[in-house]
Amino acid sequence: AERAGDGYTVSGHKAVVLNAPHADRLLVAVRTDGEVDGENGISLLLLDPAADGVVTRPYPTVDGQRAAEIEFDAVQVPAADRLGPEGEALPAIRTAIGWATLAACAEAVGIMAVLVDKTVEYSKARKQFGVPIGSFQALQHRMADMFIELQQARSILLMAAMRLDDDANRAERAVSAAKSRIGRAARLIGQEAVQLHGGMGMSEELDVGHYFKRLTVIEALFGNTSYHTRRFASAGD
Repeated sequence: AERAGDGYTVSGHKAVVLNAPHADRLLVAVRTDGEVDGENGISLLLLDPAADGVVTRPYPTVDGQRAAEIEFDAVQVPAADRLGPEGEALPAIRTAIGWATLAACAEAVGIMAVLVDKTVEYSKARKQFGVPIGSFQALQHRMADMFIELQQARSILLMAAMRLDDDANRAERAVSAAKSRIGRAARLIGQEAVQLHGGMGMSEELDVGHYFKRLTVIEALFGNTSYHTRRFASAGD
């Protein structure tokens, strides 16, 4: 965003903007000063998605929600629509992303709890060779692993929630620890739930597959498992 009289001219591109097709306003992070990778010089502007120069290309996401690619071509934004001091928005953005990441983790833990319960219930009802498949020891072991992963994910979520009001470094490290651990648990529980339901787990009629798709999206949201593992390792104590 470049200064233009008593306002800004915004140009650029934003990718995978969640819920953009339904938004009445767009909160856009722009660089108003500094180097491309610098921490200073990031500002927040409030834009009308119907303004001249804004082109929105919406599409469905794999989990059935909506997102969009957004192009900004010399969009005029008055200075009054800037939120906060110019060039100092990054700390607020990081705080918001931390809360959003934790919320996504909480959603994932809730989904995993549902998948564990549904898988155990299905194993008691589905029969093979005249007996419930839940009586097979190999499947019992797999469901036990799912349960353990769920409990570990829930525990680290609570830890991160308690640390979120700590100093920025400790809070970011706690959130990354949770996102990394919950991402791994989500993949294991989601895949096992689909596999233990057999062909039913792949059908559109059964909600297990839809839950798995949502977990897949959450694992990538706000940084995937690998990203948060690296961030946790580099954050220090």
